Formats: sequence, structure tokens, C-alpha cells
Amino acid sequence: MSKTTGKAFDLKIFARLMSFAKNYKLKFSIAVIATVLLAVATAADPYILMYTINEFTASKDINQLLNNTLLLIAVLLLQVLLQFAFIYYANWVGQHIIRDIRAKTFRKIMGFKMAYFDTTSVGKLVTRVVSDIETIANFFTQGVFMIVSDILKMLVVAVLMVVINWKLALISLAVLPILIYATKLFQIAIKATFQDVRNQVANLNGFVQERVTGMKIVQLFNREKIEYDNFVAINDKHKKAHVKTVWYYSIFFPIAEILSSIAIGLIVWYGGLQVVTDNAVTVGAIIGFIKMAQMLFRPLRQIADKFNQLQMGIVSGERVFAVLDTESSIAQKGNQPATALEGSIKFDQVRFSYIPGEEVLKGISFNVEKGQTIAIVGATGAGKSTIINLINRFYEIDSGTITVDGINVENFDISSLRHQIAVVLQDVFLFSDSILNNITLKNEAISLEEVQEAAKKIGIHDFIMSLPDNYHYNVKERGSMLSSGQRQLIAFLRAYVSNPSILILDEATSSVDSYAEQMIQYATDQLTEGRTSIVIAHRLATIKKADRIIVMDKGTIVEQGNHQELLQIANGYYKNLYEVQFQEAQS
Repeated sequence: MSKTTGKAFDLKIFARLMSFAKNYKLKFSIAVIATVLLAVATAADPYILMYTINEFTASKDINQLLNNTLLLIAVLLLQVLLQFAFIYYANWVGQHIIRDIRAKTFRKIMGFKMAYFDTTSVGKLVTRVVSDIETIANFFTQGVFMIVSDILKMLVVAVLMVVINWKLALISLAVLPILIYATKLFQIAIKATFQDVRNQVANLNGFVQERVTGMKIVQLFNREKIEYDNFVAINDKHKKAHVKTVWYYSIFFPIAEILSSIAIGLIVWYGGLQVVTDNAVTVGAIIGFIKMAQMLFRPLRQIADKFNQLQMGIVSGERVFAVLDTESSIAQKGNQPATALEGSIKFDQVRFSYIPGEEVLKGISFNVEKGQTIAIVGATGAGKSTIINLINRFYEIDSGTITVDGINVENFDISSLRHQIAVVLQDVFLFSDSILNNITLKNEAISLEEVQEAAKKIGIHDFIMSLPDNYHYNVKERGSMLSSGQRQLIAFLRAYVSNPSILILDEATSSVDSYAEQMIQYATDQLTEGRTSIVIAHRLATIKKADRIIVMDKGTIVEQGNHQELLQIANGYYKNLYEVQFQEAQS
């Protein structure tokens, strides 16, 4: 995460955000032109008013008064049209830009390797993609364009005041340096506060997301009171961060209002003296200058507020760019397409560690021939699931080589390699969508008829047809409407329709009932037939048919062989494990 720079305005982040507008030059130009014309039209108001009062009081010309009034109405109508063009196109550009930034950020996140997600809160990533980028929208709509518009208005008004009466202009602008200095102090102070607000929003999002996801654990272990107290503490920090911004606002705006009132008072005092003494200033000029002073100071107060929108956008931009600048993707070292793989796999002295210096795999080597089914067993933490992650290139190995069909996996195009590998995990993830879309993952190349035919082949068609709306049944978030066994069956069908060259089953029957296990075992037989398969299992009864069983312990391979061969090893790891499970099944 990017740190606060401490500056009121970060030009590098500003320039980087503005670079996204280059794709919308026409609409951006329309907004800018409307801004310039609006500044001129707005400044014409007090001048026409002043001229009308002076001419009418001097000549008492009714026709001239009518003409000037109609001119004033025309200028006001022009302002309305320009205001419409300005607001519409400024917001149009802003919304299109944040759409582009959001898409770019989400694409970047999808390319991160698993190690990034191991150490990054999901809630914080959600904040980056949704809340922070929405704040960037305000950077354009309420920040940049509004500030430019207000500054132009102020410049035009200031020039007009000097041209009309430079002495009265100097009196009007006397308090301006004080207000500008106060505005600068306010902007510097508020930026750090906004950074704190965004941090607290991310913390709040992360906390709520985790607790809602793990609500079952919270309630099972009676942690409602504890988690509520934790939430209150985080929420209180969030409140304090916001209150701090309110504190700065409550100081600045009264000061700005007082200085504005002083300026108007000086105009009335000095102008009135001139009218009474030597008639050097007209009544129309005093009224015009009061209106121009309001037009000058009101935008300045608004600029402070709009500058805050700008700063919040820059703070959010820093955070989003921190994600975009993160180099946490698996290196695409080769571009060889992985098509029609035979499925032979070789690990040669592979070493790997999630945390540097703490090896999970300690130089393991094994081969899997084309069409073979091998099983990997061992205690929790032995390194079984890590093997899956490395075949898919979710992580980079420390040393050694992994080859598929004799080609180093690093030489394959990552996307095409993963397309040839299907994985069924113990914890199946289903999206809040229909069963059909969860199976095909919205791949239009896979038809409903193909899915139905595949479901019949692996024996789960009848189960799906028993559900309301069958293949169009919405399983809700994370598949909560289905049992764990049913989710596993959907995952098997998802793997089957992808027609992979290599199939990996990770603890696929570890948490299902006996009936679901029978269906899954039948589905497993259908899926593994004729293709290279790696099965990781705790239940040894499910892997008796494997061509070879690899037994792992603490990151090393301690035994290899088929079921019968491993049972012949006296005091063998596999034999002891099998006898323990067999005795448990008999008891």
C-alpha cells in the first residue's frame, strides 16, 4: 500500500489519473470548452447588472432597462446550457475512466499468484476495486473539472473587477491572501486525515467480510459478543477518522465565511465613502462588486472542498496504483501452447517453500506415465496439495524442474497449460449462479446438451434433475443451497466437461456421506479412465485401484508402490496408516 506523501497535491498521481482521459478526448474537450465559456458567461452577470443599474438611474430609460433585462435572461439561459454540457460530459468522462481503471485493476488481480492472496485481505481488495475506484470518479466529476471551472470564474471575475475599478478591486481582494493561506493549511491537514479514513474503510470491509463468511464458526463457538466488541472497536476508529475530517471542516469554513463577509463590508464601506464624497464610485459598481466578491469567495471556499475530493481521489489513486504496480504474477517465461497433452508428468529434485527458509518440498522426484492414476497420501502438512499448486504454476518453485510431456512447465503458456488440467478440490467453490453456469463457467462452447450427456455418463444427471429448475437451479452464494457431497458432484462434472488431459482430485471424498461417496467414486472412475490422474486422499480405501501410491512425510517421499506392494513393507508408513483406518472402520 502506498504511503501518504504529506503533500497537499501529488502531481505524479494526478498525471497518471489524467492519462486515462486520453481515450475520451472529444468528450473531455467538450467539458473543458463548456467550463471556459461558463466562466465567461458567469462573470457577465454582475457586469450587466451593474451597467443596467447605472444607466437606468441616470437616464431612466425604460426601453434600455427592458433590453438589459432580456440580455441578462439570455446570459442566464446560456449558463444553463453550458452548465448542462459541463456536468454531463464531466460525469460521462469520469464514469468511463473509472470503468477502465476498475477493469484494469480486476484483470491485474486475476493474474496474481496465490502467494499474494495468502497475505492480502479479501476485504481490502474489494475496497480497492469498488470503493477506492468510486472515489476516483469524484476526482474527475467533483474534483478536476469543478476546480478548473471555479478557478476560471475567479480569474475572470478578478480581471473584471480590476478593469472596472482597480482601487475597489484591491479593497475586495485584501483578505484573499489570508484565505488562500488558510486554504493551503486546510488542504495539507486534511490529506493525511483522508488517508486514515480510507485505511479504516478497508479495515472495516475486511473485518465484516471475514466475519460474515465465517459466521457459522462465530456462532458455533459463541463468539458473537467478542466479535461484536471487536467490530465496535474498529467502527469507533472509523468514526474517529471521519470526525477528524469534520473538525478541520468546522474550523476552515467559518474562517472562510468571516473573511468573505469582511471583504463585502470593506466594499460597502469604501464604495459608500466614494459615493458620498466625490461620486467616484457608482451605486451600480458597489452592487456589482458585492456580487463579484461573492462570486470570487464562494468558489474559493468550494475549491477547498473540491480540492478535498481531488485529494481523496489521489489518495485512492495511490492505493489502486499500488495494486496495479504490484509485481506478483507468475512469470510468463514461455509461450508454447499446451494442446493435446499426453499427460506424462515428471518432478525432478523439486524444492519449494511458501516462506523463505522453511521448505515444504525437500527435493522430491517422481514420474507419472501417460494415462496412469497415482495417489499421494500422507499426514496433513506433508506437501501433498503443494504438488497440485506447482503443476498448475500457482507458485514458483525454488529449484528443480517439473515437466509435462518432457517439456518444462515454465515453457508453456500458463493459460493453455491450466486449460489442460482439471482440479477437483476438497472445498468446492460455487458461484451464486445456476448449476449450468457453475459447470460450464459460462463457456459458450459447452452446450446444455453436452453437459447433460456428461452428467449421465458420470451418474449425476438424476440428482440434478431432482432439483427445482434442474440445470438452471440457482445454488446461491458459495453453493449454500447444496450439501457438501452435492457440491463435489458438481465439481466433478465441471472437471469432466472441460475434457482435461490431466485430472487432479484433492481430498475429493474426505467430507461426504457414504451415499455421496459412492456416487463420487463412480464419477472418479469415469473421469480417470484413459487420462493421467493424480489423486490425493485421506481415505486409503478409495485409492486401492491406483497404479502407484506415493507416500509423503514432512516434504519428502518415503515410500512408493501399489497398494499390495506397500502393505508388504514391514512397519511401513502406508501399512501402519492403512491398518489404523481399517481398525477405525471396523469399530
